[in-house]
Amino acid sequence: MLSPPKELRDRISQLIFPRLGSNMNPTISVEDDAARIEQLLDHYPIGGLCLFNGDRIRTPQTLTRLQSRSKFPLLIGTDMERGLGQQLRGATVFPHAMAFQATAEEDEHLLEESARAAAREALAAGLHISFSPVADVNSNPRNPIISTRAYGSTPQTVSRLLKAYLRGSNGEGLFTTAKHFPGHGDTDVDSHETLPVVSKSRVDMEALELVPFREAINAGVSLIMTAHVSYPGLDRTGVEATRSKPILTDLLRQDMGFKGVVISDSLLMAGADHEGEHPGEMAATLLRAGVDILLDIKDVPLTVDYLVDLVNRGELDRKVVDAALERVWSLKTRFSARFGPSAFIDPSLAQPFSVLGADAHRALAAKIAEKSIQVAIGKPEDLVLKKAGLGQYGTACVLVRPHTTYNDPTAAPLEKAFLGAFSDGAFFQVLPDTQDDQLEDLLEQLGHFANVIVAVVVKPAAWHKFGLLPSQAAFVRDASTRYPIFLIALGSPIVLADFEHIKVGICAYSDVEPTMLALVKVLKSFEANGTPAMILKP
Repeated sequence: MLSPPKELRDRISQLIFPRLGSNMNPTISVEDDAARIEQLLDHYPIGGLCLFNGDRIRTPQTLTRLQSRSKFPLLIGTDMERGLGQQLRGATVFPHAMAFQATAEEDEHLLEESARAAAREALAAGLHISFSPVADVNSNPRNPIISTRAYGSTPQTVSRLLKAYLRGSNGEGLFTTAKHFPGHGDTDVDSHETLPVVSKSRVDMEALELVPFREAINAGVSLIMTAHVSYPGLDRTGVEATRSKPILTDLLRQDMGFKGVVISDSLLMAGADHEGEHPGEMAATLLRAGVDILLDIKDVPLTVDYLVDLVNRGELDRKVVDAALERVWSLKTRFSARFGPSAFIDPSLAQPFSVLGADAHRALAAKIAEKSIQVAIGKPEDLVLKKAGLGQYGTACVLVRPHTTYNDPTAAPLEKAFLGAFSDGAFFQVLPDTQDDQLEDLLEQLGHFANVIVAVVVKPAAWHKFGLLPSQAAFVRDASTRYPIFLIALGSPIVLADFEHIKVGICAYSDVEPTMLALVKVLKSFEANGTPAMILKP
């Protein structure tokens, strides 16, 4: 039986989960960041960590070392909406959430199985919390930060699929987090960069945004993550949900009956930042509002010391701290009850290390990717890649990337797979720094190919603008007017509607490696005299 800390300073420290590693520039790996966390643990017994940028081999060892150093067991969580491979190189990565609804009648089964596989890998690596599923409804297709991270554009689709995710992940013993409460799907700006506002009434939100969260609560989700978004219809002060007592306590706790852990979204995001505010004062405001876990706060020592002082002066009710600790500690006792207290240090007691990146998991990811690729524009007779004529090359593939700082290795697997399948083809990239004269030269070169495929990456990513750059959009438009191109959306399908003159439009919903490999397989089937691997879908 795990015993919670008794000292006030330790109890407050348990509510804080700083990051370990980072995908932000400058990036830092889990391993290179571990020494900083070790030093922190010697003085502040934090409750857990938010992990970024690890790898399959070294990260489990690093986490074991940190657990051994910690006064109390650490809860390790991570963003793994696309499987553990999203954060641990070498683990399995799955397509984006929106891809599942494209698999038709198999969507729930495939999602549940992928959640089980991802949960097993996370547990084997020493993690305990998945910061997923996304419960947001992608009701605004131009949303720059949700988009393909959502399961769908209606509350019914999102509710149905998130319950499948919860069945899989909860079934394996990995804690789940529904996010971003009370709903981030109708925003038109990114809360990583500014504070979005959703100007909807409570009645309207009850009919759409809140539906999946109610379903998640009924299905046993363990945590709910807040949105750094303002909802004047729910809290007339206009403060973001993360610091709103009417939203987190009155609505979520009392009206909706959520008994689990409320965790903030990253407190490094601009949507949570009030200029000049002391991090300790921010933490106190969040705790009073109903937050239990302060995720990714800027300065741990400053925050803990400040909160201890507030409690001792009677300016922060000790009962607020105790109630939050009780909920956070319940996760540790639940994990210990299922796998044994030693499983924090030895994750093999939960799952064997061999499941990380297992062949069966990779095969499942490939199956999901293949089934999710859809033809959105074009007739069956258009799905043919012509043989090269006299003086022509075969097929050109142009990858258009509005950003090159993603950790997802879009280009490498697509280029390798494409050139391996199309020996008479050529692969080009249009990057953010590709100049106008280079774009014009490329347009001229494409005239020497029998077929032109243009694949564009339009997907949500923190601290990145959503959509193609103007010069890139102009390039795609020019290419589509000069040549009968195959346009492929490696992410949001909305990009297909931006270009009128395209022969075939294909949506792959994702740009992860399994999707790239599946896409090339589909394209290969379009060669003359071949049998298309894809059924034309509406």
